[in-house]
Amino acid sequence: MAHNSTLGELLRSQGVSRRAFLKFCTTTASVMALPATLVPVMADALEQVRRPSVIWLSFQECTGCTEALTRSHAPTLENLIFNFISLDYHHALQAASGRAAEAAREEAMRENAGKYLLLVDGSIPTVKAYSTIAGISNLDMLMDSAPNAAAIIAVGTCAAYGGLPMAAPNPTSAVSVSDLIKDKPIINIPGCPPIPLAMTGVLAHYLTLGTLPALDALGRPLAFYGDTIHDRCYRRPFYDRGLFAKTFDDEGARKGWCLYKLGCKGPVAYNACANVKWNQGVSFPIQSGHGCIGCCEPGFWDNGGIYESIARGQFGTGPQMGVAGMVGAGVGAGAALLARSKKERAAAAHRAAE
Repeated sequence: MAHNSTLGELLRSQGVSRRAFLKFCTTTASVMALPATLVPVMADALEQVRRPSVIWLSFQECTGCTEALTRSHAPTLENLIFNFISLDYHHALQAASGRAAEAAREEAMRENAGKYLLLVDGSIPTVKAYSTIAGISNLDMLMDSAPNAAAIIAVGTCAAYGGLPMAAPNPTSAVSVSDLIKDKPIINIPGCPPIPLAMTGVLAHYLTLGTLPALDALGRPLAFYGDTIHDRCYRRPFYDRGLFAKTFDDEGARKGWCLYKLGCKGPVAYNACANVKWNQGVSFPIQSGHGCIGCCEPGFWDNGGIYESIARGQFGTGPQMGVAGMVGAGVGAGAALLARSKKERAAAAHRAAE
């Protein structure tokens, strides 16, 4: 269970210097696109806050989101668990199992009613027989855990939008968290899996400021999902010049030309892959030679083939998108999508300020 000590007390007891602490706050502010003037405010707030209880529920998922979390480097997984949050329930990471594990979840809910953060990864099958934990259906466990949560974070595309389990013909009648929970603040952190820093960044924002970050129209934190991958992609200059690879081993591919015609969904995929990258900033799929598959968008699995270009395919036209995806090819598509990106960011910022 969560300790009574403040984070400042815990950090000092472990020999963390004030300098290192301020460096963490500066990094957090930068990642979340917050002004530098907030760094001392964050530091003061973080020193006084007590570790929140976190309950992590895993439903119809592949464990990829947990794998991504274990590769977080800002903060590292061990610092996140032992210093910044009290991870009171997680199938893969907790020591307890069986009845003891469920007792830990129930105790965390009881002792931290109205204060704990509920993290969910995986879609929820509404046909209860398909997935159970300790004899409890995923649906029942979510509906039991959600009422007393302070907020819910839907981790990964499956929890945020239904993901692969919801793909046609959706045999388990899978749904997303927001399809079921209507009376709680929900933050969607989509991706298959999501960038680790997006998960830890949202948690750090909540801890330091006591509020949820600004979100876009799909409930995603603007700090990570405010721009398309296309907006920040290092291959963008080739796109603007009309230079496209036509196969994965032609001259254009060897020269690093744009992968748009090979199915890259970067122009309609909102995520920070191109600037935050993966594995501590080493690379991301496009840099490794493969186009973006748009895994951070609703209905991505049913929105056309992975190697089918946006102009020819159906990406962005699925029933959950709510926006037009058939925008044409070439530079005209880029201009239209960039305008939409700016318009959505402005609208989301206006809503956040209200």
